[in-house]
Amino acid sequence: MNAILAAVLSFIIPGLGQAVSGEVERGIVLFVLLIIMGLFAAFIFRSWVVTLIIFAIRVYAAYDAYKLNEFN
Repeated sequence: MNAILAAVLSFIIPGLGQAVSGEVERGIVLFVLLIIMGLFAAFIFRSWVVTLIIFAIRVYAAYDAYKLNEFN
């Protein structure tokens, strides 16, 4: 799979790029992490902090998907 496409998919839905690349378990973990951290942050922090945390998870997921497919 194209590394850039995997990164874009993972940025849109964290874990999707990993799942499409064959790392389904890794993708599920990232998606669940997004849900848990989003819920946790929503109950504790203000909205701008929640947005920042979710954005950070999306960026990490995109980077991870890119690195998984970089040499393929």
